Amino acid sequence: MADTVKIVSPIDGRVYAERAIATATEIETAVAKTRRAREVWNELTVKERAKFLEHFVDALIGKNDEIVPELAWQMGRPVRFGGEKRGVEERARHMIAIAEESLKPSMRPAKDGFERWIAREALGNVMVIAPWNYPFLTAVNSIVPALMAGNAVILKHASQTLLVGERFAEAFKAAGLPDGLFQNLVLNHADTEKLIGSGQIDHINFTGSVEGGRRIEKAAAGTFATLGLELGGKDPAYVRADANVAYAAENLVDGSFFNSGQSCCGVERIYVHAEVYDQFIEGFVEQSKGWKLGNPLDADTVVGPMATPRFADLVRGQTLEALRKGATALLNTKHDLDEEGSPYLAPEVLVNVNHQMAVMREESFGPVVGIMKVADDAEAITLMNDSPYGLSASIWTEDLDAAAKVGAKVETGTVYANRCDYLDPALVWTGVKDTGKGGALSEIGYQNLTQPKSYHLRKL
Repeated sequence: MADTVKIVSPIDGRVYAERAIATATEIETAVAKTRRAREVWNELTVKERAKFLEHFVDALIGKNDEIVPELAWQMGRPVRFGGEKRGVEERARHMIAIAEESLKPSMRPAKDGFERWIAREALGNVMVIAPWNYPFLTAVNSIVPALMAGNAVILKHASQTLLVGERFAEAFKAAGLPDGLFQNLVLNHADTEKLIGSGQIDHINFTGSVEGGRRIEKAAAGTFATLGLELGGKDPAYVRADANVAYAAENLVDGSFFNSGQSCCGVERIYVHAEVYDQFIEGFVEQSKGWKLGNPLDADTVVGPMATPRFADLVRGQTLEALRKGATALLNTKHDLDEEGSPYLAPEVLVNVNHQMAVMREESFGPVVGIMKVADDAEAITLMNDSPYGLSASIWTEDLDAAAKVGAKVETGTVYANRCDYLDPALVWTGVKDTGKGGALSEIGYQNLTQPKSYHLRKL
């Protein structure tokens, strides 16, 4: 009997779906198909490819009513938020729109007797290894531009959200994409690493844990495949003395607890200037009270279960450790181990925290946030940088010049002012330190999914 992968739903702990893992023959066949499909695909102009990709977006968005409850069953996000339709459409259509300009040859200055330019050419086979927390958004970041640039795509989706890969495949089929150009494979870790190391993959885009990123690098060693890695995060926010405190509190609650805190760029630690600290805490706690935990299929539920009990137990452990070391919980008065083993975890706000506590330095990826008082910008910057990660950081202030100056000193891939937990497709999505390498979206995303080729032509 073939090995399978089971999706255990966080809603009720039952198996929601089960799929067979691809056999060695199926993997080999899939890779062979990509080679043939690329030949057809690369005969098309960028404008012609865009028509296929626009139809793909239409087909995927058209299935949203079915996708939303399917996501709730797979990873627990409440149906009230409507899935990932808006972000998928914004990112995909933006990358389609800028493709021609981003991929056109870059002409060199005139030189008598010569024509010179730099072209961008497809890398070949792009493997996208997508996570469960934003299963459509994280995948579309690479899939759409990779195809627009002339590559074939092999998608290996997270075991928790396997049905997302099937939804992509259905939409591409509806759009009439050449057979084999997009491949959705159900793979285990060993076969994934074997495929990466086979020399048949030209670029790997992985979103996941730091340890997972290290395994990808090791698997790709010696193949000379390029890598895009978005790994861990511990994104900070800094509320300056001149901030609109009520606005900051409302938006930072959303940035901390949306998707049960399971967001790559979710806010996991907040530093507040002493002058507005008490006011901010009052507003933040009041706003947090509206984030009620419940069944994600209920239209009134704001916070659903975490994707697995294991993830929830990690957050419980961090919270209990912080409380033992002197932190104070402001939302929930009962913290013991009776809840252990359940994916349902209510939001929590911790104060009297410090950087000797795991909750302020290690990735939580759940609905808990620690808030610290700081004296000035310098202390905030020092604490924001006291982390092995660097994906995004937000600064809350009425002075955008000050935000830019503070942001320039923060070790991060994206600096926000007066917003958080958002990805602008016109800007590159990247990180520093253990958060990873490479960049997605914007014209830089196209550069990372293509290789340059120089033309130096002499006239006779």
